[in-house]
Amino acid sequence: MDAILNTAKSWLTDFFDPEVRKEVQHLIDNDTDELKDRFYKQMEFGTGGMRGVMGVGTNRINKYTLGKSTQGLSNYLVKTYGKKGLKVVIAFDCRHNSDTLARTVAEVLSANGIKVYLFSELRTTPELSFAVRHLECHAGIVLTASHNPPEYNGYKVYWTDGGQIVPPQDGEIISEINSLSFEDINFTANDSLIETIDKEVDEAFIEESVAKGNFNAAGKDDFKIVFTSLHGTSITAIPEVLKRADYKNVTIIEEQAKPNGDFPTVKSPNPEEPEALSMAVTKAEEIGADMVVGTDPDSDRLGIAVRNLDGEMEIVNGNQAMILMTKFLLEQQKQKGFKGNEFIATTIVSTPMMEAMAKAYGVEFKTALTGFKWIGKMIKDFPESNFIGGGEESFGYMVGDFVRDKDAVTSTLLACEIASQAKANGSSFYKQLIDCYVDYGFYKEKLISITKKGMSGAEEIKQMLKDFKENPVSSVAGSKVKWIEDYNTSIAKNVLTGEEKNIDIPKSNVLIYETEDGTRIAARPSGTEPKVKFYISTNTTLDKAEDFKKVSKELDNKIQDILRELNLG
Repeated sequence: MDAILNTAKSWLTDFFDPEVRKEVQHLIDNDTDELKDRFYKQMEFGTGGMRGVMGVGTNRINKYTLGKSTQGLSNYLVKTYGKKGLKVVIAFDCRHNSDTLARTVAEVLSANGIKVYLFSELRTTPELSFAVRHLECHAGIVLTASHNPPEYNGYKVYWTDGGQIVPPQDGEIISEINSLSFEDINFTANDSLIETIDKEVDEAFIEESVAKGNFNAAGKDDFKIVFTSLHGTSITAIPEVLKRADYKNVTIIEEQAKPNGDFPTVKSPNPEEPEALSMAVTKAEEIGADMVVGTDPDSDRLGIAVRNLDGEMEIVNGNQAMILMTKFLLEQQKQKGFKGNEFIATTIVSTPMMEAMAKAYGVEFKTALTGFKWIGKMIKDFPESNFIGGGEESFGYMVGDFVRDKDAVTSTLLACEIASQAKANGSSFYKQLIDCYVDYGFYKEKLISITKKGMSGAEEIKQMLKDFKENPVSSVAGSKVKWIEDYNTSIAKNVLTGEEKNIDIPKSNVLIYETEDGTRIAARPSGTEPKVKFYISTNTTLDKAEDFKKVSKELDNKIQDILRELNLG
């Protein structure tokens, strides 16, 4: 506790604003538990950058923690590229303080002699990724906490390729940040180096989104879409993209169209949560719409609902959407002709069905750690290869490589193209998904997230993962465990034969069990939230589409058995 108290007292100097000093002193005098949580550690970069609760303290998002990160980034840019001609673009989302924090970040960069392009108003994360290369910047920053609760904010850094920072840049930038004290931050802005941007970049991004996502699908005049931005940034882009792609029957949920950091109409602005799309689904049932699309606050994730075999609106999960989008893009490329350098990509906790589909099309399949920065890195590392598309189970997808992060704007258009064309052909989005199960195997997944907040929560998460590793299960749902993949040690071991293989992926706190029948169970801590996540994947064959409901129920039962066995039910 002495170390925490000393850290807190260091925020009582004249360098910090008077109201900050007053709040810190109040915590020291009156609230030991809150003081601990705010000062027991430094805010760190995770899989999605830096994300946390806003407020005073080293373990909070505020002008000082962001200022220190930005000062470290500035120093690193100067060391890497020299002082002349440095350029950084900044975007921000709808969250409380995002605009003022973005301005603070811009001022620190300008104080270090770096030219800054700052969006005049909130913009989507995919547009920020696009803008890095469009404006020929050395880096990009977006102020967002994605789908986290209202009290959160965050800070993601992008590199010259438009992708999030990855090794070695991330570690080197973090080292630079950690070498600084808060007093090293230069807050003295050079306003002449800060340029406000908006329409020109918007137009270029929207044009490119339409070019990459529009395949001139039939049936658009009869295809009805309900769209919700869930109070976030996608309202600035998706309606216009759909309009330019000739979709005329688009109903926007007006109650959720206005950006609002309180997200007043939802429990969580996360399209992974069915409740977030409930208002849009209700409207779709009311007007007989074909598809619902909802996006998270920074518009990198999208949730989709379509009509199932019974004509009812059903939310498809991230794995299902990814499969159908990738299948569609592969078919488009097949019509043009494969050149032999194409690849698709996903993450180690996403559905193995992606690999089965890649084999069927004869294209390369690449897999990465959780987080789109790793898929972006693939594109950078293999410039001779042609990235068709890829995604992850957490409702993110990327169409081609003009954006180097998950992109709900272009993906929304692509999903509508698939569904509109399917309907015109007498099929549907849902029926085409079932056809994929017949062709490549019926894979079904389930995600269990357990939240553990605060200092004690971090220890609980650590212990849960330790127990999962040190007390391995020998069988799952009656099938023997065959492989244990430990991404901390980079070793995959066949526990039945003793064979070991190296895992050629950066080390990470992930453990995966795979059984003889292909069932997979993965465990990992979230990089951006106080959660531990368990991913269950089961599979079987689906001989004909007519058996879908029966086989789907069998897989559901198997997943429930697994959850009970692992005490996760």
